[in-house]
Order: sequence, then structure tokens, then C-alpha cells
Amino acid sequence: MSSTLEVEFKFREVDLPTVEKQLAGLGAVPEGIREEVDLYFAHPARDFSQTDEALRIRRIGDRNWITYKGPKIDTVSKTRDEIELPLTDGREAWERWKTLLERLGFQPVRQVAKRRKRFRLGWEGWTVEISLDEVVDLGAFVELEIVCEHEKMAVAREALTRLAAKLGLRTIERRSYLELLLQKQ
Repeated sequence: MSSTLEVEFKFREVDLPTVEKQLAGLGAVPEGIREEVDLYFAHPARDFSQTDEALRIRRIGDRNWITYKGPKIDTVSKTRDEIELPLTDGREAWERWKTLLERLGFQPVRQVAKRRKRFRLGWEGWTVEISLDEVVDLGAFVELEIVCEHEKMAVAREALTRLAAKLGLRTIERRSYLELLLQKQ
């Protein structure tokens, strides 16, 4: 089985209402608005800030996930391997996973909260997931993402570059929301 990549570009200095109008003009399908809370952890034996990895638990409403993000693969986008697994639903389950990770030596680093408006768009033969994010303590961002096989990474990245140009998105941000919040502290 071929593994997949998350090919992603994030943009800052954006006007979300303008981008949303442009997406409507391109036929993007709205997928709703959700509040996301991510809690990131530090590894007990290696420095994720040095290895460019991340481990988080995410809560969206009553639903929970655990996610590992590998190091970025290129110097242009935020492309990386990602493993995301569903967890038991509910706030209590989220707290129990937090406790489990802490007992294994992982330490909570920072919580990231955002309001995310999601869209899907067919673009140049790809399905693009678009997120209009309002991140607490950071502001507005747009994320464009394609999930694809490793061998199609360059083609997917080029398609996202053309979509970004079409939407007038120029200021690429390769740092994660966690990195931006930690640098702001």
C-alpha cells in the first residue's frame, strides 16, 4: 500500500471574507464551521522543535483524534507525512488521553484554539480542502491542502501554487500555529 502525504500551504495576512467570495466564484462547496482545540505535546526523549515533528490530541465538539506529524519534506510548502487516528468521543476521553500521554513522559506544550470554516474545491483534477482559520491570539489564515501519494507531491504542490495565485494569496507561512504562538510568548 502506498503511503500518502498532506501537501499544504498556509497563508497569513489574508482577508477571509474576500477569499470566501472568491471560493464561491470557483464553485467551492462549504463544509461547515467548527471550533477546534489542539493540545500539543513535547516528547520525553527528543526535541520535536529540532526534529520538526508534532504530536497532538484534537477536540472538535465532542469528537477526538490523536495526530502525529512528521518533519516537513520540502522547503516551500508544509508537506509532511501525517498519521491521524480517531479516539473515543467526549471530553472525559480527551482528558484521559492527556493523562495517558503525561504518564508516558509526554508533556503538554501549548493549546491552539481556532474557528475553522472549511470548503472543498475541485481544482485541476484534485480535491482541495480549504480552511479559513481564525486562530485565537494569532488572527486570520488560509490553508490549502491536497492529500496524495508521494510520487504526485510535486504536481499537487504546483496545482496549489496556481490556486493560491488565483485567490491572491501571497504571504506563505511555513510555521505551525503552535510555533507562531510559542514565538509570540
